[in-house]
Amino acid sequence: MSKESIKARQKKRKIMVLKYAKKRNILKLNRDYEGLQKLPRNSSPIRLHNLCSLTGRTKGYMRKFGISRIEFRRLASQGFIPGIVKASW
Repeated sequence: MSKESIKARQKKRKIMVLKYAKKRNILKLNRDYEGLQKLPRNSSPIRLHNLCSLTGRTKGYMRKFGISRIEFRRLASQGFIPGIVKASW
Protein backbone atom coordinates (compact mmCIF):
# COMPACT_ATOMS: atom_id res chain seq x y z
CA MET A 1 0.00 0.00 0.00
CA SER A 2 1.44 3.37 -0.96
CA LYS A 3 1.92 6.21 1.48
CA GLU A 4 -0.28 8.48 -0.67
CA SER A 5 -3.25 6.16 -0.23
CA ILE A 6 -2.66 6.06 3.53
CA LYS A 7 -2.49 9.85 3.69
CA ALA A 8 -5.64 10.15 1.57
CA ARG A 9 -7.51 7.75 3.84
CA GLN A 10 -6.39 9.71 6.89
CA LYS A 11 -7.55 12.95 5.26
CA LYS A 12 -11.00 11.45 4.57
CA ARG A 13 -11.22 10.36 8.21
CA LYS A 14 -10.41 13.88 9.45
CA ILE A 15 -13.15 15.34 7.26
CA MET A 16 -15.65 12.74 8.47
CA VAL A 17 -14.76 13.34 12.14
CA LEU A 18 -15.41 17.07 11.69
CA LYS A 19 -18.64 16.42 9.81
CA TYR A 20 -20.16 14.18 12.50
CA ALA A 21 -18.64 15.81 15.63
CA LYS A 22 -21.73 17.83 16.55
CA LYS A 23 -24.13 14.94 15.97
CA ARG A 24 -21.85 12.59 17.93
CA ASN A 25 -21.77 14.97 20.93
CA ILE A 26 -25.57 15.31 20.95
CA LEU A 27 -25.99 11.53 20.86
CA LYS A 28 -23.48 11.12 23.69
CA LEU A 29 -25.26 13.71 25.85
CA ASN A 30 -28.59 11.94 25.25
CA ARG A 31 -26.92 8.56 25.90
CA ASP A 32 -28.29 7.25 22.63
CA TYR A 33 -25.78 4.45 22.11
CA GLU A 34 -27.80 2.82 19.34
CA GLY A 35 -27.67 6.09 17.41
CA LEU A 36 -23.92 6.25 17.94
CA GLN A 37 -23.52 2.75 16.52
CA LYS A 38 -25.36 3.79 13.37
CA LEU A 39 -22.81 6.52 12.62
CA PRO A 40 -19.96 5.61 10.25
CA ARG A 41 -16.96 4.01 11.96
CA ASN A 42 -14.54 6.54 10.52
CA SER A 43 -16.49 9.39 12.12
CA SER A 44 -15.00 8.44 15.49
CA PRO A 45 -11.99 10.59 16.44
CA ILE A 46 -10.28 7.57 18.02
CA ARG A 47 -9.65 6.16 14.53
CA LEU A 48 -7.35 9.05 13.61
CA HIS A 49 -3.61 8.39 13.74
CA ASN A 50 -0.68 10.74 13.96
CA LEU A 51 1.06 10.38 10.61
CA CYS A 52 4.30 11.90 9.41
CA SER A 53 3.31 14.52 6.86
CA LEU A 54 6.26 13.57 4.62
CA THR A 55 6.38 9.78 4.73
CA GLY A 56 3.13 8.60 6.33
CA ARG A 57 5.04 6.81 9.09
CA THR A 58 3.02 6.34 12.30
CA LYS A 59 5.75 5.38 14.75
CA GLY A 60 8.23 7.87 16.15
CA TYR A 61 5.90 10.80 15.46
CA MET A 62 6.91 14.19 16.90
CA ARG A 63 3.78 16.25 17.57
CA LYS A 64 5.51 19.60 17.71
CA PHE A 65 6.82 19.25 14.17
CA GLY A 66 4.27 16.88 12.62
CA ILE A 67 6.94 14.54 11.24
CA SER A 68 8.61 11.28 12.24
CA ARG A 69 11.86 11.21 14.19
CA ILE A 70 13.76 9.94 11.15
CA GLU A 71 12.61 12.81 8.93
CA PHE A 72 13.19 15.25 11.79
CA ARG A 73 16.80 14.12 12.10
CA ARG A 74 17.37 14.32 8.35
CA LEU A 75 15.86 17.79 8.02
CA ALA A 76 17.62 19.09 11.16
CA SER A 77 20.99 17.83 9.89
CA GLN A 78 20.45 19.64 6.60
CA GLY A 79 19.46 22.82 8.46
CA PHE A 80 15.87 23.00 7.18
CA ILE A 81 14.28 23.31 10.65
CA PRO A 82 14.89 26.81 12.08
CA GLY A 83 16.25 26.94 15.61
CA ILE A 84 17.31 23.28 15.72
CA VAL A 85 21.04 22.66 15.97
CA LYS A 86 22.74 19.35 16.57
CA ALA A 87 24.38 19.26 19.97
CA SER A 88 28.16 19.24 20.09
CA TRP A 89 30.53 19.86 22.99
